[in-house]
Amino acid sequence: MVGSLVATAFWAMLPAYVPNNAAVLAGGGRPIDGGRTWGGRRVLGDGKTWRGTAVGTLIGVLLAVGLNAINDPVSTALGVTLPTFPLHAAVALAFGAMLGDILASFIKRRSGRERGASFPGLDQLDFVVVSLLLAFVVATDWFLATFTPGVLAVILIITPILHVGTNIIAYKIGVKNEPW
Repeated sequence: MVGSLVATAFWAMLPAYVPNNAAVLAGGGRPIDGGRTWGGRRVLGDGKTWRGTAVGTLIGVLLAVGLNAINDPVSTALGVTLPTFPLHAAVALAFGAMLGDILASFIKRRSGRERGASFPGLDQLDFVVVSLLLAFVVATDWFLATFTPGVLAVILIITPILHVGTNIIAYKIGVKNEPW
């Protein structure tokens, strides 16, 4: 039962877990805020770009398509029925993750934090909350069938652990400037 919940939670969230990392690899380009400020601070900062948002969303959607392609053998091997991703749900999860990160940057700038500054809680769950909300709005029936209360509970537990762990690894191998 717990193994099934963990497998389903991880699988269902992969299209939301990957986009922000893909966006960092795409890096650079024109900032979404165009360099504008609000209250003396950048609206978002140089780290939120149109290219990164587009690439991150595209990679998340392509990942969902790939997961659909291997769903049957993986489900059989694990003995779990894993969800497939309708295209609109995949876009909602991937773009929602990017939008969550953008909104978190906006909140960070408004609270006086600079780019890369830690904001515990927000850093770990911003992309999850927005991706789930957008998926609920765009693909309600799929969302309710996939994200049961047990699956949501697992997501809220494993996401901060995965986020912190992967960020520490990225920092140690030199692809991130800070370990959070």
